[in-house]
Amino acid sequence: MDTLTGLLDGTRARGAFLLRTVVEPPFALRIQDQASLTLVTVVQGTAQIIRDAPVALQPGDVAVIRGPEPYTVADDPATPWQTIIQPGQVCTTVDGVPREHLGVRSWGDRVAGGTELLTGTYQLRSEVSRRMLEALPAMLVQPAAATDRTLVGLLLTEMAGTAPGQELVLDRLLDLLLVSVLRAWLASPSAGTRQQAQHDPIVGPALRLLHTAPEEPWTVAALAAKAGVSRSALARRFTDLVGEPPMAYLTGWRLALAADLLREPDATIGAVARRVGYGSAFALSAAFKRERGQSPQDYRRETAEGQGKHFTTYDPGVVVLDSAS
Repeated sequence: MDTLTGLLDGTRARGAFLLRTVVEPPFALRIQDQASLTLVTVVQGTAQIIRDAPVALQPGDVAVIRGPEPYTVADDPATPWQTIIQPGQVCTTVDGVPREHLGVRSWGDRVAGGTELLTGTYQLRSEVSRRMLEALPAMLVQPAAATDRTLVGLLLTEMAGTAPGQELVLDRLLDLLLVSVLRAWLASPSAGTRQQAQHDPIVGPALRLLHTAPEEPWTVAALAAKAGVSRSALARRFTDLVGEPPMAYLTGWRLALAADLLREPDATIGAVARRVGYGSAFALSAAFKRERGQSPQDYRRETAEGQGKHFTTYDPGVVVLDSAS
């Protein structure tokens, strides 16, 4: 499983929030919806996304923003906030007055003209996807020249209608747009060493073994033998490219898989333990509590009640892809 597959396998849109926004400058939208991942593309006009520093978007540019930290979309960084987007996509003025919609999946100051934005958000429920999300920068921007505008056009057309199966079609179109941007980023030099690890002749095979067979009793020596190198060579290369030793990576991967499996109401802790490589429910519980600060039972109860912990982002940064990427 590569980074993109792992991210999207649990991130696939299911009834995703999609909104067409039409605003007249000056405008400033404060986005604090706590979404795990957001796509924003400018259909017409221009906008700036302000997080740590403003990033300008031209027509056709697509920004992928990693949450849940808030950010601002405005015509100018100096424009004061006028609209607040809260969790659940509740849209109000800064004074808390609800903003009216223009129609189906559309909101703003006017029906047409001005600056037009298309926004889609993901709320991640998969721990595997959350782990993969760590590989992304805080925000990356794909310029219009490298963006498949056909997908954006199809999204806008579908959003304007009410045909049967519309939600499913919109979800898949949003997924395809996300895939197209992330594939371009993963193929670019800015993706970094963690992405290079997927294709490294030594580390790549070891990662695939850990991902596809986490239940096996892996050791560094066993992985090195499969890769055809020495134990020290694998450990050194793996740590350099992935950022952590093989066994530490395996522990994190197993516990992410376990967290997802614990969401299944009929799965016992013992069965989950065996599927992810722990010999007993006690062994899994000890590792889970040591790494995550709570027992599998507590984690299961929290997620069932809809009170799971927020994902903490890593390594903030902005990446702008070259048009040739």
